[in-house]
Formats: sequence, structure tokens, C-alpha cells
Amino acid sequence: MFDYLIVGAGFAGSVLAERLASQANKKVLLVEKRNHIGGNAYDCYDESGVLIHKYGPHIFHTNSSDVFEYLSQFTSWRPYQHRVLASVDGQLVPMPINLDTINRLYGTNYNSFNLEEFFKSVAEPRDQIRTSEDVVVSRVGRELYEKFFKNYTRKQWGMDPSELDAAVTSRVPVRTNRDDRYFTDRYQAMPLHGYTRMFEKILDHPNIKIMLNTDYREVREFIPYKRMVYSGPIDEFFDSCYGKLPYRSLDFKFETLPETLHQPAAVINHPNDSAYTHVTEFKYLTGQEHPKSTLVYEFPKWDGDPYYPVLNPEAGEIYKRYKALADSTPDVHFVGRLATYKYYNMDQVVAQSLAEFERIVGTRGPRSNGHTSGHLAVAALLAR
Repeated sequence: MFDYLIVGAGFAGSVLAERLASQANKKVLLVEKRNHIGGNAYDCYDESGVLIHKYGPHIFHTNSSDVFEYLSQFTSWRPYQHRVLASVDGQLVPMPINLDTINRLYGTNYNSFNLEEFFKSVAEPRDQIRTSEDVVVSRVGRELYEKFFKNYTRKQWGMDPSELDAAVTSRVPVRTNRDDRYFTDRYQAMPLHGYTRMFEKILDHPNIKIMLNTDYREVREFIPYKRMVYSGPIDEFFDSCYGKLPYRSLDFKFETLPETLHQPAAVINHPNDSAYTHVTEFKYLTGQEHPKSTLVYEFPKWDGDPYYPVLNPEAGEIYKRYKALADSTPDVHFVGRLATYKYYNMDQVVAQSLAEFERIVGTRGPRSNGHTSGHLAVAALLAR
């Protein structure tokens, strides 16, 4: 008899498996549909021996000392600050938009003070910020919105920014200084030996058993367990009884070149000039020394494995109905990006799982399947 059947071996399921096994002495069966642990953060060596992220680049960053210290039990770190360039008007310019971005694009010589005045002069004020388009045009105006955001968002999400929740583009800042880091979090680093090695250490406990290449629905009737942790798509758990929730997926095209490095930055965004959204060169992320370099091109699509919940009003209404079902489902804990239909970063998923563990063992408030109070719990952890 297992105390917990945990569905999914990504961050959400693995963190809860480790906490329940090591801190609560629970017997855990971790079931994963893929042939590996680590979820979408899984990394491996390609045929040329270059370390790649199989499901696209995963950049770790967080402001939470709790999350960073927790993961530091299972990995050493390689300091890494992520930088992105965007291909716009025949130039490669810093993204997020900053002082150098504007001066290079327009041949100007703004400083931080008069750049803010420039933004105010081109901004289109909105009484209410409802959509992703509202977020950008109210800050930097129509022209920069169309150069950097409009077509990129259409490719990434298959929808116009005017149809998407404000949260989608509000994740990308606009700066008036020369800070060209993509993130400004307190902790920015990559697992020294890769994500997969870190997951192996997270799950290395005698109370944890792992079944790969297994759909939990095919075994749950035959394996005795007391409670479940579920990190898959919430609509699938309930057999899509209220209809399918929309998710965006990705296709990846990998290319290995006989060069030490090919790009001038880890990621080049392509808002307007190609079918792919961006190109990542992994050796920037991993720090690996190798005579060859592997890049990946990302092509968003609707069908395939679910990666990103689509945040629009229609999806939100469908999710509310599934959330009500989840909240009333006894002995099942819903955690992770897909199970709570939130666009969480990796550190936020870790924070959510740590908070859910505290609720399970009774050191936090009443459990509500990671939904009602889950977002506040994540925010509290990340603020520490």
C-alpha cells in the first residue's frame, strides 16, 4: 500500500514526492507517462555530445530564498544571467526593451530621464488594462508594440494580444536603463550538472518508487494507494466533462553546428521574420566546453503535448468549473502549471508544491487542492 500516488515527474510531482518521503516518511509511487523524469525541464546529451534541453530552454531564476535553498540540497549551481536579443528592423537589439534598444533602433541619444519622456509621448493610455495589447501600448505605444510584441505573441499563442489576458505580456518589463538581463531576480543560476541530475537526486529516496512509460489511468485500479497528487492537465483528470481547456504546444528543430558558438547571445527572438519565435544556443546556458554547438528553433502550435495554459476569458470560465470539481474531490491534490491552469515559472511551481506539502502535514492553513489559497501561498514563499 502506497500512501501517495503522484502523477507526473516534473517539478510539481517530484518536489512533493521528495517532501512526503523524506519529511513525512510516506511511501510514494511516482508515475510518469514519458520515459524520463524531470518533466519539460529534462536535459540530455545529443548525438554530438552537446547537453541540450529536450523541451526548449529552461532558465532558473527566483527571488525566493526558500525555493533556492530547497533546490540547493540537490545541486550545485553555475551562475548564469540570461540575455536575449530581438531581430527587429534588420538589427539585433536587447530584449526586454531598454535604453540601448531605443537608441539603436532610432539612432537617438536618450538618457534614462528623457527616455521615460519618450515613452510617455508615444504611449496610448487605457482606462483599464484588460488585455496583453493594453499592457504594451499603454507603456510604449503602438509602434514598439508592433515591432516587438504583436506578431511574436500571435506566433506564440495563436491569438492576437487583444484576445489574451494582461498577464501574458506584463511578464516582460520595459526599462529606462541599460540593464540587458532578461531577469532581475535575486537568484539566477543553472544546475551545475543539469536538471536531470538534480531530479535524480531529488527522487533518490527509499520511500519513492518510480514507474516510467506509464499512464496512471491504466494502473490506478490495480495499485493500492491512499491519496493522489496530480500534476497533469486538469481537464483530462475529469475526462474533459466541461470541454477541453486550450493549451499551446511546441515543435522543436535542433541543429548542431561545427562552431564553438554561433549566436551573439543565448536567445535570439524573431518577432516578425520567421515561422519560429526564437532560437536558443544551449552552451550559453550550460557552460559546456565542446567544439560543436547545438541550437533549437521553437515553433508554437495548438496540437501536441500541453505546455502553456491559454489565458483568455473563455478558458478562464471553463477552468472555474474544473476548479470547483477539484476543490470538491477528496484525497486528490492538484499541483503544477497544468493542474492549476496557471502560467507558472519553475520556481513558482516549486513554491506551490512546498506550500501544498505544508498544508498536507498541517503546518499551513486548510487545504483546497492548491487552488483557492494556492496562489497566495506561492506569492508568500517567493516574497521571502
